[in-house]
Amino acid sequence: MSDVSDVSDRSDRSDTSAPSSPNHHTGAPSDTSAPSAPSDPSGPSDPSRANDTTSTTPRTTSTNPRSDPHTRSAPHTRSAPRPRSDSRTHSAPRPRDDVRARTRPIPLLVLDVVGLTPRLLDHMPRLTALARSGSHAPLGTVLPAVTCAAQSTFLTGTTPAEHGIVGNGWYFREMGEVLLWRQHNGLVGGDKLWDAARRVHPDYTVANVCWWYAMGSDTDITVTPRPVYYADGRKEPDCYTRPAALHDELTEKLGTFPLFHFWGPGADLVSSQWIIDATRHLLRTRPTDLILTYLPHLDYDLQRYGPDDPRAHIAAAELDAALGPLLDDATARGRTVVALSEYGITRVSRPVDINRALRRAGLLEVHTQDGMEYLDPGASRAFAVADHQLAHVYVRRAEDLDATRTALAGLPGIAELLDDEGKKAHGLDHPRAGELVAVAAPDAWFTYYYWLDDARAPDFARLVEIHRKPGYDPAELFMDPKDPYVRVRAATALARKKTGMRYRMAVVPLDPSPVRGSHGRLPDRAEDGPVLLCSQPGAVRGPVAATDVKSLLLRLAGLTTPTTGDTP
Repeated sequence: MSDVSDVSDRSDRSDTSAPSSPNHHTGAPSDTSAPSAPSDPSGPSDPSRANDTTSTTPRTTSTNPRSDPHTRSAPHTRSAPRPRSDSRTHSAPRPRDDVRARTRPIPLLVLDVVGLTPRLLDHMPRLTALARSGSHAPLGTVLPAVTCAAQSTFLTGTTPAEHGIVGNGWYFREMGEVLLWRQHNGLVGGDKLWDAARRVHPDYTVANVCWWYAMGSDTDITVTPRPVYYADGRKEPDCYTRPAALHDELTEKLGTFPLFHFWGPGADLVSSQWIIDATRHLLRTRPTDLILTYLPHLDYDLQRYGPDDPRAHIAAAELDAALGPLLDDATARGRTVVALSEYGITRVSRPVDINRALRRAGLLEVHTQDGMEYLDPGASRAFAVADHQLAHVYVRRAEDLDATRTALAGLPGIAELLDDEGKKAHGLDHPRAGELVAVAAPDAWFTYYYWLDDARAPDFARLVEIHRKPGYDPAELFMDPKDPYVRVRAATALARKKTGMRYRMAVVPLDPSPVRGSHGRLPDRAEDGPVLLCSQPGAVRGPVAATDVKSLLLRLAGLTTPTTGDTP
């Protein structure tokens, strides 16, 4: 019914990495035999030790380039890619790894159930049963508690200060552009989960089904949203896969990836159902040691209506029912299941126009084309990249820091304004972060709006356009409730699309007030925060830090030092 802007990074369309198939690996897991590695949580490889602060998980950090303004936002250097499956060197394992090298790791299915909290489990009997028969614990998150930052922490075991993902997007100083929802894994610094696993088991195989930063990563199978951009400007739903042959295989079996159900006014269970079905297909046809699956369904209605609305509870029940067959498949194949969430969504009622405050203070500048105003980040003395309940405030010159603080000091809805020390305390002191970081009050969230008159808003403001907007816009989940003809215009645009004509689906409201749920700040209560569930009894015994997820997954896979339980 509704169109949606691309959920991908156009700059990555030239990625032509050669496909590799885990079925080429010697001893690829069949998922049908009992795990060969020990799983007794009371033994030396006790997964519950994931919370041990003395963990020796290697962490790659970069030299802080703050002293050189020309290198402030340079990305982390990516580790050299491993050889593909048809050319991988099977070197002799280290002596302490001889036993493990002769056996398959315990297969894992890791479900990122976005927005899952202890409260929502009351409406999700299948996941509740998994937690009761296995184990469960509160899960910590990071600041900002948003998808890209949290997932990067789970997979590297480090904070944004080290892996560099300071939000779902940021100001790329070297380019003079605000870019959100990039896709290339080279942006993520540090030692990835699969890198650590392959130091113990060189043939460790991984499938990524819609976790972020999938492009260019050293996983064996990749499925990620990727629209088709035609030369005439049309955009159609699709996905990227590696191996390339998997694309047509999934499309024939499941239909085209439902991009317009993945984000926008039409976002609903259809996208998560496709992802679930794709995961089940991979379990049957291309089983890997680790499958990472991203399930966004709860993100939609919880932001539209708030977490305590009956419609949000219905969404939780719908997703739980859809997950049932996948959970059954994993159990039948002897696969350990981990379900976790990146953040909890809490009720909000106050949008905070942080950029408008900076503009009124004479700090933010715009330029005008065809009567429309566009943010001019390179000319602005200060501006903010809004990301849910956190905003990076970029201040071009140090002498403008005081003026920026003054402009924001009295703005209702801001709970904290972090300086260098505050960022360091929260593990957010990375060169990509803003000079200041604003954290919203519990009932507030930040808009990206910078224009002072809606008649001067850029045309993309009324579209689902996640790459052109210099900040996150949850209003894209709605069709404008104040426009009595919005559905007529949407139908007209859809008709133009079906006839191959160019069209604009201008249906998004400029009024942010309908938004009732948000996230990004650290939760005030455990029941409003993320949770981790595991099918293995005793796997977790107490709160788990987000930085400990990587080591926990390695231990659940049996990839730990037999004598000490340390991660590789």
